[in-house]
Amino acid sequence: MFNILVVEDQKNMRESLVIAFKRAGYYVDSVDNGEKAVELQKDHLYDLIIVDLKMEAMDGLEVLSHIKHINPSTEIIVMTAFGTIDSAIQAMRKGAYDYVTKPFQLSDILSVIERALEKKRLLEKVNNLQKETKEKYKFEGIIGNSPMMMRILNILMELTNSESTVLITGESGTGKELVARAIHNNSRRSEKPFVVVNCGALPENLQESELFGHVMGSFTGAVKDKKGIFLEAQGGTLFLDEIGETSLSSQVKLLRFLQNGEIRKVGDNKPLYLDVRIIVATNKDLEEATKNGSFRKDLFYRLNVIRIHLPPLRERKEDIPVLINYFINIYSNKLKRKPPEISGDAMALLLTYPWPGNIRELENVIERSVTLAKRDHITVTDLALQNTPSADTPVDSMTERGGIRAALAQQERKTIIESLRKHAGNRKQAASNLGISTTTLWRKMKEYQIIPKTSYNTEST
Repeated sequence: MFNILVVEDQKNMRESLVIAFKRAGYYVDSVDNGEKAVELQKDHLYDLIIVDLKMEAMDGLEVLSHIKHINPSTEIIVMTAFGTIDSAIQAMRKGAYDYVTKPFQLSDILSVIERALEKKRLLEKVNNLQKETKEKYKFEGIIGNSPMMMRILNILMELTNSESTVLITGESGTGKELVARAIHNNSRRSEKPFVVVNCGALPENLQESELFGHVMGSFTGAVKDKKGIFLEAQGGTLFLDEIGETSLSSQVKLLRFLQNGEIRKVGDNKPLYLDVRIIVATNKDLEEATKNGSFRKDLFYRLNVIRIHLPPLRERKEDIPVLINYFINIYSNKLKRKPPEISGDAMALLLTYPWPGNIRELENVIERSVTLAKRDHITVTDLALQNTPSADTPVDSMTERGGIRAALAQQERKTIIESLRKHAGNRKQAASNLGISTTTLWRKMKEYQIIPKTSYNTEST
């Protein structure tokens, strides 16, 4: 319910307005001068203020200026006698929503109030949508509408106020660093450093020095003090990729940090206490590594507080068209060219390909295709994947049905039906999801004898 403040120095008029507005369902306060109105607004932040233009000491224009300075979103309606309409227009130029001339019917002023509050309602809705968009932008690059990706996005949203250690698992190329960065960007540490370390790229004999730093003379070649990666991440987030590649001695030091926030530089007995959030990732089975002794069991338990598993692309093929559209737009914008359409055959091939390199491989394929495509659409030839069968389809089986083209056609038909079913027969939405035009979709439906229906069942198609 909206809060209204009536500012009117004439008692009868003020009380009549209060009674009428309360009957209309609003919360109403009233004052008899402008100074009181300004003081009240500092604490109450009214949705709408109705103010008389002509008052002693502080007139309506002054009240308007003060109120708009305190809270620009407060809507203001001025009441004025006929002879001061010019002043009322001046008030509107300064931010008033509207004015009413005395004498007026209560129904007239109630109508103006309703319009003003409807405007406020719409503005708040737009602001909320913009805020939601801004929040979603923090997850930019994490693309997909499959149930698996929706669950992951929900976990990421729940982690926004968390400081827990996170373990991200998944095959190479599934976007583990992207997820780690999203966790950081949505945390209280977002303005602090986000430091990425590929543990597999650190030589084993230098891991401790690189991660925790060293003091001069601590070993041969230590000609000066080294800060260390942990110290660089102070106040922020440290993302340790390929955590399974760390040495046992580095694991001991990492465990100590997770237990009490303490690190020691190589060659130094003085402890340093740091405020760093740890996110780790691996494409290895750490539980298996604890069994064979290459990874400490107690460290695994410390790291495995919150686990996020990123599925391989071949297990969420419904996300492939969305990812393709995303990458086509990115690389078309970089080249300052119109995004090319992707042919039905090319889309079917991309859907049947097993993607051993996951999203990273798909992005590389699309970047190359957009760059090299000579026409306004991407063909099978542009993909350079035309002889690659599906991971799920035996070659002998494809040959029986007429080879790779028949297999692709069957997969394309199935994909179109699934997209139509998902969007309840809405061809525009289905085409957008598939990354093709509605014209192309209609042509493909005719080609594969897919009957237009609002509900698509496998039996009926």
